[in-house]
Amino acid sequence: MEPIPKAEFSIVTRTTAKAWLPELIAAAGPEVTETYIDFFTSTIRNRNTRLAYARACWQFFDWCAAHGQELTTVRPFHVAAWIEDFPGSKPTIKQKLAAVRMLYDFLVVRQITPSNPAHSVRGPKYVVKKGKTPVWSREDAKTLLDSIPKDSVSGLRDLALIAAMFYSFARVSAVLKLKVDDYYHNGARRRLRLHEKGGKEHDMPVHHLLERILDEYIVVAGLQSGQPLFQSVNSVGTEVTGRALNRYNAWAAIRKRAKAAGFLTPVGCHTWRATGITIYLENDGRLEHAQQMAGHESPRTTKLYDRTKDEITLSEVERIRL
Repeated sequence: MEPIPKAEFSIVTRTTAKAWLPELIAAAGPEVTETYIDFFTSTIRNRNTRLAYARACWQFFDWCAAHGQELTTVRPFHVAAWIEDFPGSKPTIKQKLAAVRMLYDFLVVRQITPSNPAHSVRGPKYVVKKGKTPVWSREDAKTLLDSIPKDSVSGLRDLALIAAMFYSFARVSAVLKLKVDDYYHNGARRRLRLHEKGGKEHDMPVHHLLERILDEYIVVAGLQSGQPLFQSVNSVGTEVTGRALNRYNAWAAIRKRAKAAGFLTPVGCHTWRATGITIYLENDGRLEHAQQMAGHESPRTTKLYDRTKDEITLSEVERIRL
């Protein structure tokens, strides 16, 4: 399957949507085109979900067009065949099937198609008992945080970014949405006002070490009220630009700091949320409190981040004997 250019998924408004319409949809006429655009712009508020679902539907209809199908000729076995052809992981396939199923539900309601061909198609079975996010040991986490130089704005920003995810269990999306005013006083201490997914606002007390890191970063960077807390920096890393840091550059900054510290261990933005939760539980923190701090609806989700029982000791392995 040919990769789709990144720009094709930048669906944000009705005016930009037509730029990436699948040919199969465009060929079905203006009413179908209008309905297709309405689905993404009117029913999906989360930008990340919108982009993921747009990508899935594009790929599905591109596959259908390559196999001589039209919008109204697609049957359940076509959807099943597309899933069989798709090379992605099980979670990815389940998400893409959900996108196509949701779109066809919308088309049925709008009386564009008589039925939903994806409704009866089952996705791959996938049972999750442990998260896949790489979790670092406390020693490695401390080594990396200590290795980040504090002699530049970019260094202070990267340290504050990693520390914010580690000490507050926040998702990277919530951290990057923070404004300077979301770091506020509550009595003698500070709190972070996190804007999490699903439109939820989550207030988190600030760890004293994170407070020290954020205070130094804000002063040195000269951040002002109303500005993004985490901003991109100029080419030499000495000044912030006033523009919010995006997810890709946040990921790149974390990878850069890990590499500079000599780590080859896989690392991403979510690593620091997962590592923070794991170390909290290792220190006899309670699962229900971790759930509340992480903003999880279910304790089962929090348990996916708990890697305290991952280590298999040599003494246990030596029990295998004849």
